[in-house]
Amino acid sequence: MEMLDQNSENGDKVFGDYVAKKCLAEDKSTRSWLAEQASVGRMVLIEELKPEAGQEKDSFLADVRAKAAVEHPLVGSIYEASTENGQCFFAHELLPGESLLERRAVGEKVRAQRFVHILRRIAEANIYHESHDNASSPLDLDAVYVDGHGVIRVKNLVISGNRLPDHSLRDVLKLGADFEAMLDRDQPGATRCLTLLAWMRGEEVAKPLRWEQIRDYCEQIEQQLAEPSEVVAPPTAAMRPEKKSGFVWIVAILLVVLIASVLVLTKKEKPAKANAPKPGLVSVEGGRYTTPGGASIKVGGFRISAYEVTIGEYAEFLGTLEVLSDEGEDRTFDHPDQPQEKVGHDPDDWVALYSAAKAAEEWNEREVEVNMPIVGVDWWDAFAYAKWKRSTLPTQERWLAALVSGAEVPSAIPVSEWIPVTSKSEDRTTNGILGMAGSVSEWTLEARPLPSNPLGDSLWVIVGGSYLKPGKGAATREWVEDRSLRRPDLGFRICKDTH
Repeated sequence: MEMLDQNSENGDKVFGDYVAKKCLAEDKSTRSWLAEQASVGRMVLIEELKPEAGQEKDSFLADVRAKAAVEHPLVGSIYEASTENGQCFFAHELLPGESLLERRAVGEKVRAQRFVHILRRIAEANIYHESHDNASSPLDLDAVYVDGHGVIRVKNLVISGNRLPDHSLRDVLKLGADFEAMLDRDQPGATRCLTLLAWMRGEEVAKPLRWEQIRDYCEQIEQQLAEPSEVVAPPTAAMRPEKKSGFVWIVAILLVVLIASVLVLTKKEKPAKANAPKPGLVSVEGGRYTTPGGASIKVGGFRISAYEVTIGEYAEFLGTLEVLSDEGEDRTFDHPDQPQEKVGHDPDDWVALYSAAKAAEEWNEREVEVNMPIVGVDWWDAFAYAKWKRSTLPTQERWLAALVSGAEVPSAIPVSEWIPVTSKSEDRTTNGILGMAGSVSEWTLEARPLPSNPLGDSLWVIVGGSYLKPGKGAATREWVEDRSLRRPDLGFRICKDTH
């Protein structure tokens, strides 16, 4: 084998642009290496197929192709594969932080709110695999990494072939058993977490939970623990798995109706416009779409908010941060790259804006109210809010797909003023998405290169016209270098995966 290998001047094993530093693991067919990519100076992992296992080359490369097709922010990336110079290997991302297995080994305990957040993110990654029919190797705690900022990533366990029906069940059962030891049982919310884990194992329910159910229950518990409730809830409030009897469901529904009735009768009546119902999420089918500029884009199915996040909704987010700050966790939702000098997520002139909005008075010579889109926020603020809502910002591609899915001629959508999202605005698509041509411009999730300079640096994309900068209406796009940019006509909306 050694005569097939290239070697560096220091005698290190070399795989193309990658210099191996340490062999981490080895089995009959493969070796795993910690390596440095020389051209960019980053550490990566190398999976090498041993020359003596050459008969497995086709299956090895088939697995690599399957892994490389995965595009999900939670799942580790594949950088490249090579079969040159007698070597067969692929390079992939070295996930930051330590695995849950390593953390469990040193006795680390996780508080309930963080526990269900980790569990929800694992569920989201697996829902993606289910929706894309990705076969996968078994999921263990050594596949889930958490870094010092609390960012969660999952190893790319995808393999070639079709996903079998028992892949999800296999992983749900194992995680339900293995993760329990890390729960801090002395903190609020632990009972709810233990109940959820038991349901994952199939205890006291007709069958073990599905990944979608796990995600939904985790969202409920996170919300209960993050936001003080006006109703004292039992340990597993709002968590009702499928049981063998429907009687429990009937009792639960009656109880919810009763509580809701009491709250309605005891609350003071608020102004009608502050309580007017807002449209929900709009589903956009996956497929290929042609943008207003004529480019062809392909997206998976997703759901996007029918309106930009409002002043009132953003105020709720800031209220949650105030609660978390008492425990020193007010940076829970920050992006890991957020500048350290950025403290908090208050929009520009927030005190004056929110005070005027609550009273339906003037701010910056315009009458404002709480149902109008939030403005004066930067990308970091928008990202944190979306994370709090267990959502993301839409990518440029998703935003454009949502636009053209409901507008044959996007330029025909009239540009609106900065108005409440519950207004009967003409600035809407046929599928009910408001404010894409006007009201406020919006941040998107990821940087993209300028169409006029596709080989240049990627910049952050702002989409849609605004009441101050109508541009080309819904076809308007801007590319900016600074994610800390704030403007009185710049807000955002959120989106979620379909599953």
